[in-house]
Amino acid sequence: MDKSSTCCFTGHRKLPKEKIEQIIIRLDQEVENLINMGVTDFISGGALGFDQIAASLIIVKKEMGCKIRLIFALPCKNQDEFWSDKQKRLYHNIIAEVDEVIYVSEEYANGCMKKRNRYMVDQSAYCICALLRPMSGTDQTVRYARQKELRVINVAK
Repeated sequence: MDKSSTCCFTGHRKLPKEKIEQIIIRLDQEVENLINMGVTDFISGGALGFDQIAASLIIVKKEMGCKIRLIFALPCKNQDEFWSDKQKRLYHNIIAEVDEVIYVSEEYANGCMKKRNRYMVDQSAYCICALLRPMSGTDQTVRYARQKELRVINVAK
């Protein structure tokens, strides 16, 4: 994974229904722009909501012939432990399509989500986010990305 050709995704688990379509359209445009600029690796944290939407889009682009890779940087091996059966099925369907899975921690522990978020930023030159709320994990990750001088693109604005 070459940092200069890597983009990470961060976003809220719950997005307003009326904004989802517009977020997906912008996400598609921005991913397309990055691919045209030579970005080949995309890192998702695999969480519910925006992470899985972004991962699904990358899978579609790969199926359409784009020479890109999808990497899951997961906070721990049992991230989906308290999810519904439907959420688990979708998660495992996505995992089956990723090119690489990295577990930042073996087991869930305080701070493993933050550790995962920092790992993704530290591997990337770009960060596509769906940031709508301050004082959130997404906000914290975006602030860290800006501090590390990543190019941050907010597809929720």
